[in-house]
Amino acid sequence: MTGPVREALDALPLVDHHCHGAVAADLTAPEFAALLTEGEAWPGVSPFDSPVGIAVRRHCAPLLGMDRHAPAADYLARRAELGWQEVNRRFLRAAHAEAFCLDTGYAPHPVTSPAELAEAAGAAAYEVVRLEGIAEEVAARGVEAGEYAGAFRAAAEAAVRRPGVVAVKSVAAYRTGFDLNPVRPTYAEVTRAAALWLADGGGRLADPVLMRHLLWTAVALGLPLQLHAGFGDSDLRLHHADPALLTDWLRLTAGTVPVLLLHCWPYHRQAAYLATVFEHVHLDVGLALHYVGAARAGAVLAEAMEITPFRKLLYSSDAYGVAEFHHLGALSFRQGLAGLLQDRVDADELSPVDAVRIAAWTGRENARRIYGLPASDPGRD
Repeated sequence: MTGPVREALDALPLVDHHCHGAVAADLTAPEFAALLTEGEAWPGVSPFDSPVGIAVRRHCAPLLGMDRHAPAADYLARRAELGWQEVNRRFLRAAHAEAFCLDTGYAPHPVTSPAELAEAAGAAAYEVVRLEGIAEEVAARGVEAGEYAGAFRAAAEAAVRRPGVVAVKSVAAYRTGFDLNPVRPTYAEVTRAAALWLADGGGRLADPVLMRHLLWTAVALGLPLQLHAGFGDSDLRLHHADPALLTDWLRLTAGTVPVLLLHCWPYHRQAAYLATVFEHVHLDVGLALHYVGAARAGAVLAEAMEITPFRKLLYSSDAYGVAEFHHLGALSFRQGLAGLLQDRVDADELSPVDAVRIAAWTGRENARRIYGLPASDPGRD
C-alpha cells in the first residue's frame, strides 16, 4: 500500500511515549522465547508459533540480513552471532523514532538505561518514574507510619526532579485494580494503612488506601500521569484493569494533570470514551499492536479511533526486553494507521491534508505537546 499517508508516516520520526529498555546481554534461545510472550512458559509449544512470533520472523529477520520467514532456530543463531549491541542498534534505529520515554521501574533483566537506549537508537530518551517503586523504597529504608505520607511525597518530588524525567506512572491496575474509592484519603487513613503495611514488612504495595494516596500524590506532582490499563502479563486480573472503572476518579481530577491510559486493549473503546468526555484523558494502544501484527494493527487502531479526538491518541510500543518489539511496534503502527487513514481518504471521508495531519499528531506531535518535549531532538535524520 502506497500513497501520501503511507509516505508521510514512513518519513515521520515517531515519539514512543511509553516503552522500556532493551536487554543489555546476549540471550539464550529459552530466554529470548520467554520474552516473546506476556504469559508463562508453554511446555511443548514455542512462542514463535504465535502472531507475534510470526511477525518477528517476517519483519525482523531482514534486518539481521536474513530472508523473510527465516526458521526460528536460524533466526536465533544469527542474533547470537551479531551480539546484543548490534542487534539492539539495528532494531532501535529501524523504529525511526526521534524520542523514547522509558519506564525505568521494571527491570527483571539487565536493560538499557535511557542514555544507553538513546545512543543505540540515535535519538533522544526521557525517563518515566514508576511511583510504586518509590513507595516501596521509602518503606525499605525504614519510616514511621505517621511519616510515610510526607516521606513518599518528598521522595517522589526528588525523583521527578532528576534530569530528563517527563512523567510518572502507576501500575495500580496490577496491584489493586481500578475499582477504588475515588476520594483522596485522609492523613489518618493513610497512617493506619501504612502502619499495617509496614508492620507486615513493607514490600509490594497493594493496599487500596495507599494506592489511592499514591494516585492523588501523582496528581500533586504536576507531571503527566501514565496508567497501565488493559493487556498485560499474568500478574494482572484483566477485568480489574478496565479504565472505565476510573470514571469517578477522573471526574474528581478534571482540570489537573494529563492522564495517559496505556495499552488499553481489549478496553480501548472504553478508553476512547473516557478520552472523549474528559479533557485531561489521552490513550494509546501500544503493546497490542505488535502482538496482533501489522496485518491487524489497523483494526485495533480503527476501533480506538472511532470516537477518540485526534489530538488525544498517542503512539507507544511498550517494548520491553527484545529490541525487536521497538521495531515491530513502530512498523505495526505505521502500517496500520496508514491503511486506516488511506481508506478514509479513498472513501472521501478525509482529505489527504487532514489524514497527514492526523498521522503527525498521533505519531509525534500529541506526545510533544503533552510532555513538553523540545521542538526537535538530536539524532538521525
